[in-house]
Amino acid sequence: MNKKLFALVSLSLVLTACGSDDPAEFPVIGSSCTQLGKNTQLFNIMHENYLWNTDLPRKVNLASYRSITDLLNDIKSPRDRFSFTMTKQQYEDRYVNAVFFGYGFGTQSLYDEGKMKVLYVYDDSPAAEIGLKRADEIIEVNGIAMATWLARLANGTATNEDMFGPNKAGVSVDIMWRSPDDSVSAATMSKRSVETNTVFHTQRETIGNSDVGYFVFDTFIDRSKDDVNNALDQLVGVDELIIDLRYNGGGLIRIANQIASQTAWHKVEHETFVTYKYNSNFSDQSVLFDLGAGITRLNLDRVYVLTTQGSCSASELIINSLTPFIEVVTIGEATCGKPVGQYPTQICDEVLFAINFQTVNSAGFGNYFDGIPATCAATDTVVADWGSSQDPLLATAYHHVQQGSCPTPALSALSITQQTQRAPLTRDPLLDKLANEH
Repeated sequence: MNKKLFALVSLSLVLTACGSDDPAEFPVIGSSCTQLGKNTQLFNIMHENYLWNTDLPRKVNLASYRSITDLLNDIKSPRDRFSFTMTKQQYEDRYVNAVFFGYGFGTQSLYDEGKMKVLYVYDDSPAAEIGLKRADEIIEVNGIAMATWLARLANGTATNEDMFGPNKAGVSVDIMWRSPDDSVSAATMSKRSVETNTVFHTQRETIGNSDVGYFVFDTFIDRSKDDVNNALDQLVGVDELIIDLRYNGGGLIRIANQIASQTAWHKVEHETFVTYKYNSNFSDQSVLFDLGAGITRLNLDRVYVLTTQGSCSASELIINSLTPFIEVVTIGEATCGKPVGQYPTQICDEVLFAINFQTVNSAGFGNYFDGIPATCAATDTVVADWGSSQDPLLATAYHHVQQGSCPTPALSALSITQQTQRAPLTRDPLLDKLANEH
């Protein structure tokens, strides 16, 4: 007989697409924190709760693995691109306390061009204090040209720690950067704990005859409930809403539910937001749209979502869950393709993020493992700060608001297919994002 998953007693609070503020606890065989003990716990948890548990080996020499990460990677399903582990401290820093240690900015490395672009900067950070902004190009670090650094990184003769220093208080770096207006600046910044705001930018503009709201949402963590409310407070009464999720790798599903509910409450109240489908050990569970901590209700009949391959998990859930009820126009690139999720399970001093469920919307659809295609294709070229009409994704959304169509002829079935013919993801995009934060 199927049984309900233990965590379902607080489903809307616990279930996540990448992280949670309340690690679920499961009955497991053995609780020793020796390496063998941890391996045993992981193996039993996977057989009990893993979505694809029928793909797991029945017997493994657990004593031969030196880490639960090695064990996880060796036994997980070939279908699984997303399961991972992190330390308990890393988990608490990012998902519970919303902090990390560093300078407070994320980058994009263009190895073929020998360039490093700034993608985003956290508000309360050393990077923000020296004036670093999105679209700035870092041209030197500690007197060494960025092209040289990237060549060293590519051939394995240097690491990010060599370039930006170890994560210790007081570690400093001298950087030089070029802004989009071609001005060049230089400064020194020092590492410290950085609080990670989850809304990077909010604005409203008159586009044609429409009052258009826009906000950039970075990640779904506990503090997001307040960040989103603060953003939407500035957008009360807009005719159109653009949610920028281009780098959002996911997180708490309850925050995705809050955003979707605040966007279209008049259409989704009392409706199913998502149904969680588990392995045969557990019963499926549906959850209604829920404002949660949400206050402002925009009550819109259409929403625009800006996406790239970095838009994953809970980001995709907003799109898929709203699609049966309102028009959802996606702008940019096909999303990452993660209609599955996990909730964290603590194993001694580590946290396991193994895929536990698949999500489907009220229409029963959740088969977008190749990503949700863009309604209007646009390339995420980093050319200006947030909110600029020079940004290709935002400009495309504004065009659709004014004209009711994409800037180019509507995408054919072939071109939609071509959007998904990208280099396949080999791991959760969240890990790549964290690896490119400094």
